[in-house]
Amino acid sequence: MANIRKPRKGSMGVWPRKRAKRFYPRIRSWANPHADKGSEKSAPMGFCGYKAGMTHLLGLDNRRTSPSKGEEIVFPTTVIECPPIKIFSVRFYKKNAYGLFVDKDFLLKPSKELQRRVSIPKKIQDIKGIDSINPDDCADISLVVYTQPIMSGFEKKKPDLFELKLTGQNKDKLDFAKAHLEKDITIEDVFKESQLVDARAVTKGKGIQGPVKRFGIALKSHKTEKGTRQPGSRGPWRGQQHIMYRTAYSGQMGMHQRFQMNLQILKIGSKPEEINPKDGFPGYGKVNSTYVLVKGSVPGPRKRMIFLTKAMRQKKEDALPTITHISLSSKQGR
Repeated sequence: MANIRKPRKGSMGVWPRKRAKRFYPRIRSWANPHADKGSEKSAPMGFCGYKAGMTHLLGLDNRRTSPSKGEEIVFPTTVIECPPIKIFSVRFYKKNAYGLFVDKDFLLKPSKELQRRVSIPKKIQDIKGIDSINPDDCADISLVVYTQPIMSGFEKKKPDLFELKLTGQNKDKLDFAKAHLEKDITIEDVFKESQLVDARAVTKGKGIQGPVKRFGIALKSHKTEKGTRQPGSRGPWRGQQHIMYRTAYSGQMGMHQRFQMNLQILKIGSKPEEINPKDGFPGYGKVNSTYVLVKGSVPGPRKRMIFLTKAMRQKKEDALPTITHISLSSKQGR
């Protein structure tokens, strides 16, 4: 049998493989806010939720060119609990020669849970001053929002705080912000069923792992003198500064931010009893608020925050299946 050699493994597109700084993802880029020309109203470009687990559902395949069209097939789905989010501040940007910068930031009175996350400065701009802002003088308007995990199915008291971009013109953005200053923003205000979204999350941490598990390199011969689970010869200069960074070494595995594109929303529901197993989801409990069923899997362990945004590289949406049954069987493995 031939000796299978795999000296070079591991994608360079996810380098460096270092540990993420925080447990919820950072949004580096957004989709085109003016891509949806049919909609005149402003709306957030993303929403977040907490991963409860996975289940499966049965549905009639309605894809036009599918070999199983009209038949009942199985769809693996991820359950993401999406409690409403609230506005913490309205942020106004201006532009100079170096790019956008924050000009004004109007803060609302923080909730008791939010004070666990941030410390409020003594001098803040009163939210009533938002009426004096001319949207035409701003380069952009965005929201700083926070989650309400206390409404979810697991015990978490500290909310997550992040910035949220809006679609539409500045006037529409300002109107949306004023209309939701003291109100909840729900997932129905952002997404609809059958829509394609991008998912961002921080993956499950696996600690320090060797090069065989971390990069998938092949095991060397059992007669080798310097370890079977190590990369091959590194040449005469073996100091760390003389070796290419692409060489497979042991190091951190997992706890990386990852980005998954074009996931389809199969269902948005507000009745948790439709998806809750009798004994709850393992390590999470029972879903208590609004939930989303996303086709396939998403990165991250249970209880991890998943950030859903409008698709950056939009492709044609598949026809939404007609759901006939959602599995409520035990997820405990018995």
